[in-house]
Amino acid sequence: MSTTSTRKGEPVTHSGPAAPSTGPAARSAAQRGGPGRPGSPRRKGVRTHLPGTPWMFLLPGFAIIGSFVLFPFFSTVSSSFTDQRTLIAGKWVGGANYQEMFQDDMFWIALRNSLLYIVGVVPPLVILPLLLAMLVQRYLPGISFFRSAFYTPVVASVVVVGLIWVWMLDDRGLVNAVLGAIGIGPVAFLSDQWLLLISAMLVTVWKGLGYYMIIYMAALGNVPKELHEAAAVDGAGAIRRFFTVTVPAVRSTMVLVAALSSVNAFKVFSEVYLMAGPNGGPGGEDTTLVMLIKQVGTGLSGRVGYASAISVVVFVITLGLMLLVLKADKKEGDA
Repeated sequence: MSTTSTRKGEPVTHSGPAAPSTGPAARSAAQRGGPGRPGSPRRKGVRTHLPGTPWMFLLPGFAIIGSFVLFPFFSTVSSSFTDQRTLIAGKWVGGANYQEMFQDDMFWIALRNSLLYIVGVVPPLVILPLLLAMLVQRYLPGISFFRSAFYTPVVASVVVVGLIWVWMLDDRGLVNAVLGAIGIGPVAFLSDQWLLLISAMLVTVWKGLGYYMIIYMAALGNVPKELHEAAAVDGAGAIRRFFTVTVPAVRSTMVLVAALSSVNAFKVFSEVYLMAGPNGGPGGEDTTLVMLIKQVGTGLSGRVGYASAISVVVFVITLGLMLLVLKADKKEGDA
């Protein structure tokens, strides 16, 4: 802005920032664009991302899921309708593999053992880790040592754990040595059908306690202490506070633990394989479904199509177990 004033008859000019022009010419110039004005073209050197840039970041994840999850799944489903073998391309046989499977006595034995494994493993893995979490969450001297001790089996190799328990439960192992010292004869933990299955269940429970204990500890940390204090003021004892405060507060976590342990128990392999051997114990009576898949689907003459059919059944039953647990939790929540 420029103004002109007169001092002693002499014109004096003061220069300042020019006022923006609002005339038609100025508006047309702004529309044409210029450096630093609205409507001006972008400066050189400024880059914009391509329209598909976000999808390029997601592409590696999609590639991994497609290569290692979706493709094997659909390949297994398609192979279940063929007579494919390890070194022989299969031909379409329709539902012949499923028909043979439902007439196979070994399949029903494996299914029975897998379901019994769920019954024997899931309840302890839902309750015992919760009790351990309540025990180790207290701030006591040396409690960190016990937390680490309870979690050590989780990080240990399942093969090492299985071999240790095989040595302990052998006829000349540590457990039978202790039983013999108190006058009890050697117990056939690894040769009796039911004792072997129960021993494998105990190993699974022992190895999973620390993992689910950590999950419960995270859930217990979110339970307000005011609830326990209010229940104590009302005269509730420790057992009553456990059932009226702790259990309702961690109910969703208990459902999660039940779902995870059910799936892992139904797909058990390593513990039974190491303790019962590749044949599934005496007469194959301790074979599980995953062990059966390994038996019939591996080797130079492995029946890949038949093993794929068993795998599909395992997937369907596993999915049904998860839906059943979630439905039970929803029904209990609505009640």
